[in-house]
Amino acid sequence: MKRIVSFVLALVMLMSMAVIAHAENTGMAAWKPFDETVTITVPVYDRSKAGYPAVDDNYWTQYIQKEFGDKWNIDVNYVAIPRGDVMTKYNLLIADKETPTIMMEYDYPKVAQWATDGAMQTIDLNAFAAVAPTYYGKMVENNQLGYTDINGETYFVLSERPYYDTAYTYYTFVRMDWLRKAGYDHVPTSYAEHKDAINKIIELGLTDQAPLGLGIPSAAYVANFAYHDADLVESEWAQHCSLGTASMTWEPTKRLLKRTNDEYHMGWYSSEFDLEKNTAGAAADQMQTDFINGKIYQYSGYMAANVDWLKAFYENNPDGELAVASAFAVDEEGVAVARTRADNPFGMIVGFSSYATEDQLKAAWMLMEWMIQEENLFVLENGVEGVTYEMKDGKPVVFGEYMGTEMLNHNMNIDMTCLVHASKVVGTVEDSIRSIAPQGLPQDFADEMIDYWTRNVKVIADRGDAYSDPIFAVAIESEAEYSATLLSKWQEFYAKLVKCDPAEFDALYEQLSQEYLDAGYQEIIDERLEAYNNGQTTKLPK
Repeated sequence: MKRIVSFVLALVMLMSMAVIAHAENTGMAAWKPFDETVTITVPVYDRSKAGYPAVDDNYWTQYIQKEFGDKWNIDVNYVAIPRGDVMTKYNLLIADKETPTIMMEYDYPKVAQWATDGAMQTIDLNAFAAVAPTYYGKMVENNQLGYTDINGETYFVLSERPYYDTAYTYYTFVRMDWLRKAGYDHVPTSYAEHKDAINKIIELGLTDQAPLGLGIPSAAYVANFAYHDADLVESEWAQHCSLGTASMTWEPTKRLLKRTNDEYHMGWYSSEFDLEKNTAGAAADQMQTDFINGKIYQYSGYMAANVDWLKAFYENNPDGELAVASAFAVDEEGVAVARTRADNPFGMIVGFSSYATEDQLKAAWMLMEWMIQEENLFVLENGVEGVTYEMKDGKPVVFGEYMGTEMLNHNMNIDMTCLVHASKVVGTVEDSIRSIAPQGLPQDFADEMIDYWTRNVKVIADRGDAYSDPIFAVAIESEAEYSATLLSKWQEFYAKLVKCDPAEFDALYEQLSQEYLDAGYQEIIDERLEAYNNGQTTKLPK
C-alpha cells in the first residue's frame, strides 16, 4: 500500500535526484574524527522493567560508545524518557534548555509541536544525505520525503517501519483453557462468538472479577477503525483520525462507546474501572497484573524473544493455556468487514535540537548512518553469538531468558535501534515474526502469530481496509493548545458514557459531545478541515 502525498510529489522527485547525486562518494568513507570531542545526547524510552539495567547506562550504550563514539571522538550520552509520560519529560528538558541533540517520537503531532514551538532546528537534506547516504536512501526507497517538512520548512528525517500496513509485532493473547470450558475448540472468529464466549465465562464463574478488566484511556487514540463506514468520507477522516486528540464527537466513536456501554452492563468490565486514573499507565499495569494472576481473559503487547508478562503468566498458572486472538468483525449484523488502523508509513520522526551546534548535528547524523549499517544493526539486535543468541537455519535466535551482562534491553534493544527502524527484520516477514516469537514458554506461538498475520491482518490490508491517520504539512496549532485539556475530558466522559444507563446514553452523549466541542475540539476539527481543503494533508489510499 503506497501513500500518495499530492502536495509534495513533484518536489520530492526533483529533490531525490539532486540529493542522491550530491551524496555520491560521501558517507562513512569520507568521515574523519572530530578534532575536539563532540558530545551528543540521544533519548531512549524508560519502561521501568524489573530485572533490566538502566536504559541510559548498560552494556549496549557502552558498546555504542566504544564501537562508534570513540572511533570518531564523539561522546554519546543517552537520556531516559519515561514511556508513559513522554511529553512531560521533553517539556522539562526544553524548558531547562537541555533538549537532547536528537528528538524523536512515533506520533507526528508531538514532533510538529516541537518544531512549531522552536525546540527543533531546520535541516538541509542535501547536507544530511552527504553524511548519511544509506539512511537517506532508505527514506527515498520508502517514499518518506513527503513527511520531512512542516509549515514549508524541513525539520525531520524518518526511520523505517517495515510492513507498516500489516503490523506484525503486536498480539493479543486469550485464555484458551477458559474457551474450552465454555465449549469452544477455537478462538472466536466473529463478534457473535466472542460475545457468547465471554458471557459463558462469566456464567461458569471462571474468574471472580470482570473478565475483561478495563481502565480509563491513558492516551487520546480511539480504537474505532472497526466502526468506520465502508464508504468513509475522506474529509471526516482528516478531521477526526488522530493520535493527538480523541475523536469523541465522531459517529464511529459513538458506536464504539455504545458497544462498550452494552458490554459493561453485561458484566465484562470492572464496575470500579474509573476509580484508578490511568496516569503513566497505572490501569494498564493493573490489567497486566490481573492477567498474570489468572483473573482476566486477555492481554496485549509487543512481542520479543523475552516477554516478561507471558513468562510470569505461566509461572502463576502452570496449567494455563493461551492462544493468539483473532481479528473479527464488530458490526451488529455479524458481517465480516473487519477494519484496522495501519501504522504510519514511518517509524520514528527524528528532529534535532535548536541548541545543537553544527558539529553536534553532524555527529548525530553519523550515529544514525553507523547504526543503519547491516552489520552494526545485527549486533545491536542480536547481541553476542553463543551468549545472547545462536544461529539456526541461517537465522539468529535470541535467548529470551538470558539476563546476564550482555542481555538485550526491551524488545531486543528496539528503543535504541528505533532510531533507524521501528521493528526487527530478519529475512521475510514470516522469518521476522519467528524472530520475535517469545522463547522459553510452555507453548510455541510462532505458527499462530504467522497465521494471525496471514489470515487476518494481511487480508484486511489487501482489500484496502487498513489505513493510517492523516499527516499534515502544517502544524495544527489548536491541537497543541487544547490536547491536554481534551484528554482529561475524554477520560472523564468515557467513564460516564460507559457506565450510564443504556436508556440515557444518547442524550448524555449529545450533552457531553457539545461540552467537548466547546472545550476546543471544534477549533481543532475546523483547523484540520481547512488544511485538508488547502491540500495540506495526505489522502486515503485508493
